[in-house]
Amino acid sequence: MVQVLHPSDQKKGNIAAVEFEGSHYGAGVSFFVGHLTEGQGPGMHTHPYPETCVVLAGQVAMSVDDKEVVASAGDILVIEPGTPHGFRAIGEVRLDMVCIHASERFVIDWADE
Repeated sequence: MVQVLHPSDQKKGNIAAVEFEGSHYGAGVSFFVGHLTEGQGPGMHTHPYPETCVVLAGQVAMSVDDKEVVASAGDILVIEPGTPHGFRAIGEVRLDMVCIHASERFVIDWADE
C-alpha cells in the first residue's frame, strides 16, 4: 500500500514548510522541511531519539551543547539522543533543510520551558 500526501494535505508548522508525523500514516519516522531565511530557526531543545538533518541549500549555524557547527548544502548533521541543540539560517541564500526524527511522533523538550 502507498499513501500520497499532496501539498494541500500536508501540515505546516510555525517555521516548517512541511511538518510530517509518521504515526498518522504507519511510518516509523517524522520530519520537518524548512525553507528559512537568515536568522530563522528553532531555539535550544532536545529529543529522546536521534535527529538527522540534510542541508539541501544555503547554510545553517547549529548550536550543539556549547559548540557552534556550520553546515552547507550537501552536508548531513546527525544529532545524538538527548543532545541540546538549536539552529538558525545564515547567509543570503535561503536555507532548505530536512530534519528527520527517528520517531513516529515529535517529542521536543524546549530548553526555555
